[in-house]
Amino acid sequence: MSSRSATALRRRIVAGVLVLLSIVLITIYFREPSGGGLHSVQSAGATVLRPFEVGAQRIARPFQDAYGYLAGLIHAKSQNEELRRQIDQLSQRQIQNSTALRDIGFLKRELHYVSSPEFPKDYRPVTTDVISRPPDEFQQQIVVEAGAAEGIRRDDPVVTPDGLVGKVTEVAHNSAQVTLLTDPSISVSALDFQTGALGMTGHGQGPDTLTLDRVLKSQTLNVGDLVETQSFRFGKLTGIYPEGIVVGTITGASQRDVDLYWQAQIRPRVDFSSLRSVIVLVPKSRGGS
Repeated sequence: MSSRSATALRRRIVAGVLVLLSIVLITIYFREPSGGGLHSVQSAGATVLRPFEVGAQRIARPFQDAYGYLAGLIHAKSQNEELRRQIDQLSQRQIQNSTALRDIGFLKRELHYVSSPEFPKDYRPVTTDVISRPPDEFQQQIVVEAGAAEGIRRDDPVVTPDGLVGKVTEVAHNSAQVTLLTDPSISVSALDFQTGALGMTGHGQGPDTLTLDRVLKSQTLNVGDLVETQSFRFGKLTGIYPEGIVVGTITGASQRDVDLYWQAQIRPRVDFSSLRSVIVLVPKSRGGS
């Protein structure tokens, strides 16, 4: 036999002897009593190796602690990110719910106003959302999501349950521009509901203020009085605003000897900065939609 074959044979014999010896030792170990020789040898070996085991544990403990700390940190970071995601979802849901509740409340007010005796009987309502607001206080126009397709035309009055908003000044197929009551180009025939004093609304000093002009000094104005629209007809000429729409409240009224008219200020009833939905008044006499 060659030396390579002899070496392989010896390895196989040694392996076989070791396997057989292991089987014999295991058999003897399990059959002998707890105080037997093999158990004593095992106990002695464990005693000898115990210091090495304790040393290895002490050496490995810092690494185990570091691994545990890093694993806990990663887990805590993952949990923190998940909790933040859940908080963001809950916050968004709360905002959506609050917005929905506010919209529902406003829709209820609109429905109540449309079905109430205060709603102008010669008009039909077109309720629509505001889709564009004034970019600054010097521009007093908004855009609504309804137009010629819903029967809206120029000069149609625009209101909310709180009062007069303005009038339609530009119309597209599915949208319309509304010029607000506070714009300098808008004037409305109005009266003091309590005293019957007649005048015309005008642009005030501030962005959300109005004046009540052309009120004769012989008439009476009081701070706190309600101002409403006054419809008029002069031959074929009629006002575009129906009668009885709230404009605002008188906040100041004064007169001087040299003046012919009262100097009066009005605070509008409508909050123009928070408009979300409006009602366009379309005359029933126009017919169709």
